[in-house]
Amino acid sequence: MAPLKAAFDKAVAESKQLPEKPDNMTLLKIYALYKQATEGDVDGKRPGFTDMVARAKFDAWATLEGKDGGEAMQEYIDLIESLK
Repeated sequence: MAPLKAAFDKAVAESKQLPEKPDNMTLLKIYALYKQATEGDVDGKRPGFTDMVARAKFDAWATLEGKDGGEAMQEYIDLIESLK
């Protein structure tokens, strides 16, 4: 797990220096994979419809429910690599 964590940490740093800003759907995917990898399944109440950004983030994260943290890390790494 240590090499995967190191690669994940590197991808997180690289995600802040991408050549161009990803579209909103890709940003949501990056967010959801990061949260799933670092915190596990989404917890808490779904934000109300007036907070559209928080609701979109919650929904994106909720789609990954049950995904293993290591698997989410690898998908995050692969996604960041594809955006370079």
